[in-house]
This record gives sequence, structure tokens and C-alpha cells, in this order.
Amino acid sequence: MDLELALRVCEAALKQAAREGALISVAVVDSGGHLVTFQRMEGSQLAGPVLAPGKAYTSVAHGRPTADLAELARPGGELYGLAGDRFVCFGGGVPLWADRGEGGRVMGGVGVSGGTIAQDVACAEAAASVWRTR
Repeated sequence: MDLELALRVCEAALKQAAREGALISVAVVDSGGHLVTFQRMEGSQLAGPVLAPGKAYTSVAHGRPTADLAELARPGGELYGLAGDRFVCFGGGVPLWADRGEGGRVMGGVGVSGGTIAQDVACAEAAASVWRTR
């Protein structure tokens, strides 16, 4: 994950947010969950600078979109108690795979926060599409 590509990934999320009518924060992390870049739209929510990197980190740590973790992290779920600290278990985080799927290696993640869950997911998926077509 290099800075140039991470910035392009962020830009795709921001463009999708404009189409969605959402004000977001977006973060891209590398394979170790370390922040590569972060951008925040003017007027976006206060929690975005915490939640967007958290979603990106969580997607890398678990190798799956954060939307998939929501049900698992609920009371009685297999991952109950996971949410907190750096783990954010609701939609908006997507892992970025080396070989376009779970058979490959996670090379980074993108996290989006500030819109509805559906908007955050749409923005994160738009960002991930830049990674997949690089």
C-alpha cells in the first residue's frame, strides 16, 4: 500500500459520498493496520476521525468487511465483546486483498464513517473498487 494509491482510494470514497449526499471521513490503512492516509469532508461528524480508521483496522484484523461483524458482535454472538478500543463492528470497513479474494493476503483496508451505514458501505466499496482495478 503506497501513499499515491491510498489517496486514490480515498478520493473514490469522497466522490461516492458526494453522490450519496453524505459527509464522511475516510481512512486507508496498510496490512498491519497502520494509517496511510485520512481525509475528512468539511462538516462531517465529530466521531469520523475515530470510527473511520477503526473500521479500516478492524477489516484488516479480521479479513472481512465490518458489516459482516455486526451480527457476530451482538450479545450472544460468536464475537460478543469484540467492539471497543480499535474494533468497530458495523458497516463501512472493507479489507483490500492482494489476490482479489479471501484466498489471497490482506494488503490494507479502507474505513468510512459519517453517513448512514448503507452510505458508509457504498463509499467503502467504491474505494475498494479502485484498489481492485489498480
